[in-house]
Amino acid sequence: MATATVSANGIKELVFEWEGKDKNGKLVRGEMRAGGEAAVGATLRRQGILVNKVKKRRMSGGRSIKQKDIAIFTRQIATMMRAGVPLLQSFDIVARGSTNPRVTKLLTDIRSDIETGTSLSSAFRKHPLHFDALYCNLVEAGEAAGILETLLERLAVYQEKTLEIKRKIKGALMYPVAVLVVAFIVVAVIMIFVIPAFKEVFSSFGAELPAPTLLVMAISEVFVGYWWLIFGVIGGGTYFFLESWKRSEKMQKFMDRVLLKMPVFGDLVYKSAVARWTRTLATMFAAGVPLVEALDSVGGASGNAVFAEATEKIQKDVSTGTALTTSMQTTGIFPVMVLQMSAIGEESGALDQMLGKAAEFYEQEVDEAVKGLSSLLEPIIIVVLGTIIGGIVVSMYLPIFKLGQVV
Repeated sequence: MATATVSANGIKELVFEWEGKDKNGKLVRGEMRAGGEAAVGATLRRQGILVNKVKKRRMSGGRSIKQKDIAIFTRQIATMMRAGVPLLQSFDIVARGSTNPRVTKLLTDIRSDIETGTSLSSAFRKHPLHFDALYCNLVEAGEAAGILETLLERLAVYQEKTLEIKRKIKGALMYPVAVLVVAFIVVAVIMIFVIPAFKEVFSSFGAELPAPTLLVMAISEVFVGYWWLIFGVIGGGTYFFLESWKRSEKMQKFMDRVLLKMPVFGDLVYKSAVARWTRTLATMFAAGVPLVEALDSVGGASGNAVFAEATEKIQKDVSTGTALTTSMQTTGIFPVMVLQMSAIGEESGALDQMLGKAAEFYEQEVDEAVKGLSSLLEPIIIVVLGTIIGGIVVSMYLPIFKLGQVV
């Protein structure tokens, strides 16, 4: 179906693809939002374009736009602008090259706004779901300073680094979660279908069963009788827990504190938060954004409520004249290395460079922590699963080992 929007005057607008020749006879193509083909033709004629073809663009719904799509788009736009391709033409190229119709529509909408005289940062601000305050502030700073392509390149690097950290953390967490889910399903199948079959065999023995066997059979009876309740409570509890974590600010703050204190994952979460915090502030400060304004976006970009609260305090202190390093030190959450790098940066006037080096260091630390975590979790999971499954198997075979005594 075609992509449709409603204009400010209430007219339903569609996206049309057009082809024609400009004043120099050069073949040009593009896309435009309008109420109909006649409106497209009239607009293009006013621009001095002889229209050859206009057709309504049709597209499927497509998948939702993710942060990775925005990162790829930013890198592509930055590369083309660095190569001297005009901004509007860059948007045309990226939009046509996208395999996601929703990304194509988003870029077409932004291009149409720019074409009517809207600044790039203002066009981005109309889509807050995809372009956050940090993104828009950096683009605005680039436009004001005349270094838009440089800022877009920095934005692309920042987003790529952030996505890489998220990918590594998710990869480290997915393995144990997936194994535990599969293990629970296997145990449930054994308890519901296998153990009852053993129970029927054991009932003909006419002897007292060992305590481990009786325990496993009792657990099996609970699974058989209340499997729907067990699965419902676990599934529903997990869903509501994740939803409350996503939607409740109090829950987010609580879980962020818990994650930082976890014995195995806490160090990884902490290092990733430090890496994202320093990377964000370095990127903002290098773009020429004043420190107090830059701190507005830094806390949320760290991805942790503890760091967000600390950033608010730092911002208040800095706005009253306190040195950044001094304020960071009073929060008690930043490692010594970051404090030292920040102090050197403030003294030398190269705060962005020093914070950037700290970000690189902790990004490398995250990489090493993920590798170490994977090496540590694998034997732990094997031992836990072996104990559970092995315990069930042994408890079921104990009566068979004693079968000779019964006979």
